[in-house]
Amino acid sequence: MNTTDHNIASHLVRRAAERPYAAAVIYPHGHDSQRRVSYTHLTYRQLDSYSNRIAAALDNAGVEPGQRCAVMVTVSLDFFAITFALFKLGAVPVLIDPGMGIKNIKTCLAEAQPQVFIGVTKAHLARLIMGWGKDSIRLNITTAAAFWRDCVSLRTLCSKVGDSWTCHQPGSDDIAAILFTSGSTGVPKGAVYSYANFNAQIDALRRLYAIEPGEIDLCTFPLFALFAPALGMTAVIPDMDATRPARVNPQHIFTAIDDFGVTNMFGSPALLRRVAAAGTKQQRRLPTLKRVISAGAPVSADILEQFSAMLDDDSAIHTPYGATEALPVCSVDSTTILTTTRHRTENGAGVYVGKPVDSIELHIISICDSAIAHWDDGLCVADGTIGEICVRGPQVTAAYFNRPESTALGKIACADGGFIHRMGDVGYRDKDGGIWFCGRKSHRVQTVEGTMFTIPCEAVFNTHAAVYRTALVGIGSAPKQTPVLCVELHHYGNRRQRAKVERELRTIAARFEHTRSIQHILFHRCFPVDIRHNAKIFREKLALWAQKKLG
Repeated sequence: MNTTDHNIASHLVRRAAERPYAAAVIYPHGHDSQRRVSYTHLTYRQLDSYSNRIAAALDNAGVEPGQRCAVMVTVSLDFFAITFALFKLGAVPVLIDPGMGIKNIKTCLAEAQPQVFIGVTKAHLARLIMGWGKDSIRLNITTAAAFWRDCVSLRTLCSKVGDSWTCHQPGSDDIAAILFTSGSTGVPKGAVYSYANFNAQIDALRRLYAIEPGEIDLCTFPLFALFAPALGMTAVIPDMDATRPARVNPQHIFTAIDDFGVTNMFGSPALLRRVAAAGTKQQRRLPTLKRVISAGAPVSADILEQFSAMLDDDSAIHTPYGATEALPVCSVDSTTILTTTRHRTENGAGVYVGKPVDSIELHIISICDSAIAHWDDGLCVADGTIGEICVRGPQVTAAYFNRPESTALGKIACADGGFIHRMGDVGYRDKDGGIWFCGRKSHRVQTVEGTMFTIPCEAVFNTHAAVYRTALVGIGSAPKQTPVLCVELHHYGNRRQRAKVERELRTIAARFEHTRSIQHILFHRCFPVDIRHNAKIFREKLALWAQKKLG
């Protein structure tokens, strides 16, 4: 790629020239007479050509560079082609998880103010019923047949143009896309991605994990899937509902890996848990997998241990730390966790997330809930002290779209004209430069005896064999909150069984200084979690539930 060629779609154009007949995207398309999965695909040349045709069609329909285009298309061949077409045109994809809820989707679209809406039939039906984007949308495009007067079919638009197209050449700081956060700690916010952000991410991922062109990637998360063609990998889409990774059929994952010799896989902790459990029962081996990447929430050592048993000795699971606004920030592999840091985590030290990647400058500052206008080195705390994690680097986004207050809370201006992003997470740096994650800043529990952090407290209880996961919440107002431990068991059981577990958890609480003040333990049948990864616990909802339970 030319050093002045900032468009992320240029990676696809180059792959199409270098390896035109290699598969770019493979998609499950039913079953044959033997109930084996059948697939359809696009080669790099076909994906390049199809995305060119869509770019030309959108241009012909009046879509211009810089216009925001809401994309609500399920993970499919069309999803890849449409997104790369928008990049080629210089339009701005607005990517929103359909599972974040009707109310949140309406809020996101109202903030993003898209001029174009591209969606599947269900998305358009919801748009009409809920009035999504009615004040800003000027062009509605469906990937199916057009059933409504205000909608035009993508197929019809494409039938009027050829597949010749030259990529729009943006500035490196121009807006490339708006990606909405999961909303696990509040209303989802639109992170503004520049072309420089995307290219820095691609470069960081390639170098960090030694990803090579020609690898086969199993894509279980739509946004991460877009990196596969840019990295020269073949993207294999498994037969699953991407909005419900915790309910994935493990056999579908095994089948996809076996059918194509998958070398790279991205999956949420919830997906890894389900697949690892099935793999253990079946005594599965996955010899083609070189690496597994998991993000979205901390991955427990038990899951890493189970999943690692399916891999060859020279393969590893990597758990990058970051967020929609900044990824990757740090990374650590399963071997390090299982042989070095696991014991400390289980004794309340937090979750080790590794050292900052080469392109990231990381600081730990004093915990503060208000905006910080200007950076000062005096904000930093000493190594070993828990504070807020802050980062600076080329893959870090500069703002939230149409949310100046959120931007002011999340960014600190630097004297050289740059900025530092506040992750909203708390943690500390150890004497060797490694970073330990201790939870979300907004989830800390402030009591009269001091501040309690979620991850260090929960980890000691999660070692109990009957416990699936726990969540520390505070009820009442800070700094006089009452800590409550919410517990989800592998099997809810009867009252007598839960009473036995509660007694054992109280014994664990008494063993550690940082958990002794927990007097209330409540059992919850199934924690509310985020839609995107099915792993981030909605502690705010649990706190309201706990308050009602305790009167």
